[in-house]
Formats: sequence, C-alpha cells, structure tokens
Amino acid sequence: MVSEVDPETVKEQLETDNFDVKEMNEIQIIDIRSQTQFEQGHLPEAINIPLDKLPRRIEEVDWKQNIVVACPIGQSSVQAARLIQSYENIPDSATVQSMAGGYDAWEYELVQDNQSQFESVSTESDEWKISSVNMTEPLFTSIFVNSDRYP
Repeated sequence: MVSEVDPETVKEQLETDNFDVKEMNEIQIIDIRSQTQFEQGHLPEAINIPLDKLPRRIEEVDWKQNIVVACPIGQSSVQAARLIQSYENIPDSATVQSMAGGYDAWEYELVQDNQSQFESVSTESDEWKISSVNMTEPLFTSIFVNSDRYP
C-alpha cells in the first residue's frame, strides 16, 4: 500500500536548514506530469519523469532518498508510487510516497523553467528551421523555408 504525505510536510522537508536533519529527511520529488506542465511550474528540486516514461527511466531515481511522487490531483501519483515500489532493485530502506492532493493541494510557490521544450532545430540540408517557442506566450511555431530551394 502506498502512503501519502501532505504538501505541508513536503514543504517542511524541502526547507530544512539543519544539515543532519536534512540528510535524514532528504527527499527526491518525481513529477510525473508532462514536460510542458513541468516547465510551466513545478515543486522545488523536482525531477520530471512523465508517467508514461517512468518504466524506462526508473534508473534516474536516487534510492538513497525518500521519494515523493507528485501529479495534478494525487491519483496518478499513487499508481506511479506503486510502480516504483514494485521495481526489483529498490532497496528495503527506500520510502516511496504520493503527495496527497497533488499540485491542486500545493499552496506554495512553484519553480518555473524559462527553457522551452522547443529549441532551434535544423536538418542536415538546412531545408527547415523551427524557431524557438516561448512557452509563456501563445503557442505557435514558425517554419522558415530556404528560399534558394523553394521559390
């Protein structure tokens, strides 16, 4: 059975200043939302492993820490925590919890990434170039065609 941890406890663990206590209470937050949702705002120190990629990226989990899984409303994080607990290489000492209520229950500031998931891309022939898209603006993509090849 997966236990839940409330957002207040997660916040307290993130803010612990005492090194000895912090090491004992250190947590790794796994945000299972999409990369786009993660970039728009996430818990401090969280890593993004979307739920559909979790089985392939399970090795990224730091088993020396307590693990807290976060999702939009606290339901899919329970499923993800069960998946992590079923992983055969998980140490007996590992603690895996779901954040109760998910991001809906988090009443504190989120960290925002200014880095877009869309970066400048070009093919070898340089026929197509996709410009960067700022995720804080309305979503659109500009495509430029090499005018020498396509009049």
